[in-house]
Amino acid sequence: MNNPTNNPSNKNLVKEILFWKKKRKAVILAHVYQPGEIQDIADFTGDSLLLSQQAAKTKAKVIVFCGVQFMAETASILSPEKIVLLPEIKAGCPLADMAQIEKVKSKIKELPEAVVVSYVNSSAIVKSLSDYCCTSANAVQIAQAIPTEKDILFIPDKNLADFIARKAKRKIIPWPGFCPTHHLLTKQDVIKTKKLHPQALLLVHPECLPEVSSLADYVGSTRGIIEFASNNQAKEYIIGTELGIFHQLRKNNPDKEFFAASENMICKNMKLITLEKVLSSLQNLKPRITVPEGIQKKSLIALNRMIEIV
Repeated sequence: MNNPTNNPSNKNLVKEILFWKKKRKAVILAHVYQPGEIQDIADFTGDSLLLSQQAAKTKAKVIVFCGVQFMAETASILSPEKIVLLPEIKAGCPLADMAQIEKVKSKIKELPEAVVVSYVNSSAIVKSLSDYCCTSANAVQIAQAIPTEKDILFIPDKNLADFIARKAKRKIIPWPGFCPTHHLLTKQDVIKTKKLHPQALLLVHPECLPEVSSLADYVGSTRGIIEFASNNQAKEYIIGTELGIFHQLRKNNPDKEFFAASENMICKNMKLITLEKVLSSLQNLKPRITVPEGIQKKSLIALNRMIEIV
């Protein structure tokens, strides 16, 4: 498999990035849905939980977050004294955008006794209205930590809410949002791919449709999928999440085969960041992500509750 980091122009860019990273006393965080060459220059590559934890404890003065806006906002909430850079300011999240703030406020008012849990894939202002945050890696654990007599309003992913309700055996009131990328994977896609690779285990993300998750051998976060494939004895896997994960899967498991449940599962926002943009971001310390102090302090309460539990 060709490594795009090995071509001459990219090698020069990487050299420049490493120079400016040292000069700025920066750390580069990359989500596993990022392009392979971005993952390869990162100090830490992982899912939103791992990256949130790294953002919280880094001693770096500058955080370059190669992901989407809510991730950079989360880093800024956890480390308000640091400079947080998002190399492409247009890298948003359609799922997060489905939780429109006025509608969220109205729903919370309608359910005053409910505990509000917001997925990390939410805007800073939604986090500030929440009692707890969670990621797909720890959502079930968070739900189980909430007193059983309390209803849980889960924002914004309805498929993850369904997964939590079944695994935690809790009543969950779901927000009607969804990830457009994970919604592209259909039951028919899975059945077709399983016929092509009958020995392969099916591993999917809980943002997928319930009818897809019900067919899976394992349902979990991106990190969970990588760990499952790395620790399992099986040699073939069908993967139901964004295609960027294949870079880490193949890198960590060269002796195993991985097949896409659907070749359409590409998040365009996650692919907006390039090596050129990372370099420019380090050189100019822009685009910079900041969260207003009032929202930051309230959001931090919900994020810290999550970090304390996990």
